[in-house]
Amino acid sequence: MLSEEGLRVDDDVLAPLVADIDDVRLRDLYEDLVVVRRIDTEATALQRQGELGLWAPLLGQEAAQVGSARALDAEDFVFASYREHGVAYCRDVDPTHMLRFWRGSTHSGWNPHEYRMTTPAIIVGCQALHATGYALGTALDGASGATITYFGDGATSQGDISEAFGFAASFKAPVVFFCQNNQWAISEPVSLQTTVTIAERGRGFGIPSIRVDGNDVLAVLAATRAALTDARDGNGPSLIEAVTYRMGPHTTSDDPTRYRPSTLDDEWSAKDPLDRVRKLLERQGIYDDDYHARVQARADEVAAALRKGCLGTVEPEPMSLFDNVYSHTHPLVAEEREQFASYLAGFEGSTI
Repeated sequence: MLSEEGLRVDDDVLAPLVADIDDVRLRDLYEDLVVVRRIDTEATALQRQGELGLWAPLLGQEAAQVGSARALDAEDFVFASYREHGVAYCRDVDPTHMLRFWRGSTHSGWNPHEYRMTTPAIIVGCQALHATGYALGTALDGASGATITYFGDGATSQGDISEAFGFAASFKAPVVFFCQNNQWAISEPVSLQTTVTIAERGRGFGIPSIRVDGNDVLAVLAATRAALTDARDGNGPSLIEAVTYRMGPHTTSDDPTRYRPSTLDDEWSAKDPLDRVRKLLERQGIYDDDYHARVQARADEVAAALRKGCLGTVEPEPMSLFDNVYSHTHPLVAEEREQFASYLAGFEGSTI
């Protein structure tokens, strides 16, 4: 729906789904994309400076995340993987809270019920099962709202994803499976994950599936709106394969130059999701110096708050390790707490 040259393309099926995206809302989407990229670059810098233990960059995947997140209603619930920082921003999660997990300052980062979004899931693919169960529960309770879960192309090789597909299809769970196909499962290309498109794999389970340009924020927005509507209307699950590209490393401990040719990076740089929207705004005469300065100022403001919050994080006390493991007192945890307290007491008075 949005070409690499910044041309808006009409589509009989998808265009009506984003007919409300006028100049004002288009500029809002562009601001989201810029701010999300700025959060990512700032967090990457913080990790390189030793302030974060690890970070999973999203560079290049901004449109897939912003487009899908802006399709969500307040009652919808998000089950994330570990790279959905852009979705978290669109769900109004304080960017500083995004970093607590990666700094090692918390087991979580934010209250999932407050933002209707889970914190990062490190076990690859597990969130699809959680989302399917949650979605089925909401259907049985007669609750409003849909459920969406995010995962990468590599996760589709995990049994959890297949199990979630099969269960959701059989029980018509109101869940949207959103695959960000960024072409690489760490160092392995998507061609080693599947010989057909990921959307086709979804159809094999009886799940209506669509493949969209994940660098096209309007196409992603339209496709996600349609899938969420189907879920809310009781039509069961859907799968969206958003074809995008991970411009950076898998995480900050990865070196993509060891397995990926630079020519591939150059090819996808020409498909940059931010450039597409900027070119469209320029064509429509709604991108000027004042607007550019305002967007950059907003991005810098968020980045400054992110850095300040990260450096000002109050590190947890050792005994807090046992807090919030269970909602109620558990004898095993109580025993482990006593053992750890005794261990720490052995260092009292030590100069080490």
